[in-house]
Amino acid sequence: MEHMLYINADKFVTVDNELIPTGELQDVANTPMDFRKPKKIGDEINADFEQLHFTGGYDHSYVINKKCSGIEKIAILSDENSGRTMEVYTDCIGVQFYAGNFIENNKVVGKENCLYKNRSGICLETGFLPDSMNQPNFFSPVLKANKEYKTTTIYKFIY
Repeated sequence: MEHMLYINADKFVTVDNELIPTGELQDVANTPMDFRKPKKIGDEINADFEQLHFTGGYDHSYVINKKCSGIEKIAILSDENSGRTMEVYTDCIGVQFYAGNFIENNKVVGKENCLYKNRSGICLETGFLPDSMNQPNFFSPVLKANKEYKTTTIYKFIY
């Protein structure tokens, strides 16, 4: 919760109370979903905001502000205590930000028998927007026969 996060996105995909993507793109401005300026993940994760209530925290797909069709830096995650930073570069149009909201306390065993707690990790997963297949206003994920699909995501660690 103390990591600083930046995501280059003006909009995110809303979900309903069963966590199903609605197809609606909502502006991040003036909401706890706004990471266009770096802020601590824990700063607003418990805010009184319907989308956060539905998911128990952050578990949403963001629409990247793409400048070109190529690879761009889209997110920065940093830990002030260790000095470590992870930069995310991709040619994808979306990034799913998940803050470990569904990790059950002390039920997930990790490296060296470490027991993980709720919100003890995050994911930044690039790709298409969720439910793109059924959303005509989203980029299509359909790949035609005999066509090749390639995408690149780079996670660059700096220490």
